[in-house]
Amino acid sequence: MSAPSGEERCAPAARRRGDDMAATAAPVTRWLLVEQPGHWGRDAVLQSLIDPATGRRLSAAAAERGVRVVLIRRPGRFASPASRAWGYADSRPGHESLRWGTYADHAELLDGPLDGIGGEPDGRPAYLVCAHGRHDACCAIRGRPVAAALRGLRPGRAWECSHIGGDRFAANVVVLPEGLYYGQAGVGAAATIVSAHEAGEVVLPLLRGRSSLPAPVQAAQHHARSLLDERRIAALAPLDVQRVAPTTWRVTLARHGRAVVATVRAQMAPPQLLTCSGGRPQPAQVFRLLAWEP
Repeated sequence: MSAPSGEERCAPAARRRGDDMAATAAPVTRWLLVEQPGHWGRDAVLQSLIDPATGRRLSAAAAERGVRVVLIRRPGRFASPASRAWGYADSRPGHESLRWGTYADHAELLDGPLDGIGGEPDGRPAYLVCAHGRHDACCAIRGRPVAAALRGLRPGRAWECSHIGGDRFAANVVVLPEGLYYGQAGVGAAATIVSAHEAGEVVLPLLRGRSSLPAPVQAAQHHARSLLDERRIAALAPLDVQRVAPTTWRVTLARHGRAVVATVRAQMAPPQLLTCSGGRPQPAQVFRLLAWEP
């Protein structure tokens, strides 16, 4: 199957259909960010300028620790620096942290960064934008201008990154350390995301979810935020999650010292082209609100 072009691509098609972005953040609790300039193949870690054997060892070591490896590079064209950055982020609620260090040789990544205690702590957010064109063209076409806009707003804290999931929602932005996913972000949304995050709030119309929370909790939070007009990042922490049926969850959330409850059900949407390189249409999981107990 040939790659789609123009309006046939996955991102504009998803926008026309009105695909639901809620509860689509990929499940990630810890991140290892590796600055690697240059080209990235479809599998960025194994198909870049990282030695393949080292890349395989790094991927295996990270997987053992429950860490997702994401390659990053500075927006625009820069010469490859002699010393490159690595970052380690913990997105778990109550454990949010971001640390940065540097490395000269890829083998150094196998020792220090994965323990989560190396490098220097950084209390400022980092903004990742997927621009992984070899994985999906929409990510490069739509992601790179957004990464450049974020670089202009927060120099040194905005990065192009490899695949993070949800190609059809490009441009995709992840804000660390919280692991907040945003989708369908245009250049104009860059300033909105930055100002909201630094005020401790989310941009609800663009929010896909928080990576450290299971999809049913992401869905319950999203519906609760919409019903309560709640934008604070730390609000609506999950207190209890009960699976009451194979595809139904009752999620209790904290709200001003009391509890609110959202019951959500997962279902499969009709098959659609979810990525430009996907080959054939696939169904996607969506969540519907069944009951609300304020």
